Amino acid sequence: MSNEPYGDRGNKDWSVGNAKGQGSIMPKASGKTHPAPGGPFLIGDSMTAGYGNGPDILHDCTIAVDRGEIAVIVGPNGAGKSTGMKAVFGMLDMRKGHVRLDGEDITGLSPQDRVAKGMGFVPQTSNIFTSMTVEENLEMGAFIRRDDFRDTMAQVYDLFPILKEKRNQAAGELSGGQRQQVAVGRALMTQPKVLMLDEPTAGVSPIVMDELFDRIIEVARTGIPILMVEQNARQALEIADKGYVLVQGANAFTGTGKELLADPEVRKSFLGG
Repeated sequence: MSNEPYGDRGNKDWSVGNAKGQGSIMPKASGKTHPAPGGPFLIGDSMTAGYGNGPDILHDCTIAVDRGEIAVIVGPNGAGKSTGMKAVFGMLDMRKGHVRLDGEDITGLSPQDRVAKGMGFVPQTSNIFTSMTVEENLEMGAFIRRDDFRDTMAQVYDLFPILKEKRNQAAGELSGGQRQQVAVGRALMTQPKVLMLDEPTAGVSPIVMDELFDRIIEVARTGIPILMVEQNARQALEIADKGYVLVQGANAFTGTGKELLADPEVRKSFLGG
């Protein structure tokens, strides 16, 4: 047994599915999906970007994640973490660089088109329909699908049992952690090829944070790559296969989660010693 809080996650064991063995949340055709030769499954490569006519916020920044991996983006406030995520998702102007998904250049696609290509994105705020029930929120997540999504909903309920219990309750009445589960569950309803989470544990208690991280690990074990921005840097790096430390919109440190946790400079500057 590992002494680390989350132990040996075994993310590369893609045979691990949901609790009742109903199959994976991965799309049905995912068995044919593989990283492009010589490149990760999803990469924002050498991105220089900003909002509108404003200054550059990202400076030659590269972020990538492969199948079954959890990649986390950490750094101080104002480092460009969420901006990097939004650039990969197509929410701001890319001035230099490219975004590739499974070898395809998607730099010119809108966020809506990227969702159709298989990108699931959960923003930090305004990520649920508060007046709708939990189940209606999940149904909204399946808006791009034309097949029967009941099996996927059952898998989401297996992953987040509290949502099944509260499926007829208005999502706006849930706790912060439960709302985040709804937001992640709704993204999973699209059967994404990659899942992007912007500060999924913002504002929740340490106990709820641990629970959310456990569920994120379970999703990664099905083979879905997860790219995540996190303010709780130490805890995020403990579950990360790959970590990116951004400073002023540029890559400052890159390595495995364990490497970054062990790096004296990273510990001193970003992890409190």
